[in-house]
Amino acid sequence: MKPAWDSLMDEFSGHKTVVVGDVDCTAAGKPLCDANGVQGYPTIKHGDPAALEDYNGGRDLEELRKFTKDLKPVCSPSSLENCDEEGKAKIETVMALSDEDIAKQIEDGEKKISDAETTFNTELEKLQATYQELQKTKEDTIKSVKDSGLGLLKAVKAHKAKAPPSKEEL
Repeated sequence: MKPAWDSLMDEFSGHKTVVVGDVDCTAAGKPLCDANGVQGYPTIKHGDPAALEDYNGGRDLEELRKFTKDLKPVCSPSSLENCDEEGKAKIETVMALSDEDIAKQIEDGEKKISDAETTFNTELEKLQATYQELQKTKEDTIKSVKDSGLGLLKAVKAHKAKAPPSKEEL
């Protein structure tokens, strides 16, 4: 993906409204990555720098170009000129909230996300344990059947199919 991303950065270098860049999350960029929920590499984010969204599309150059080509300047409190009336109304509603209310709603939203991730990971561990148990049961069953003489049965069947009929069978 790195060559595709580098090509995309070159194509959008100097663009008026779209910035395509990269951050090394293992070095000086680690605090920025941590603050934006980057957990694996490569991770692609887009949108308002204060509220980046995850990109989940294709990773080849054509898919990245297509996505980037369709990007528009974001509607945000710092760029109201990019908002339609509905977007402005939403921002005005949130701007009217107290700092405490905003902080509480952010905390509640982040807790819901954290709880969903915890539930997912817990259930995934259960699924992995079930998978391992089923895999072991399958392998034990296959071994038991083979050890009971399945190979010999198949060999005798094949031999009988090839052998000429005996005098008694005629």
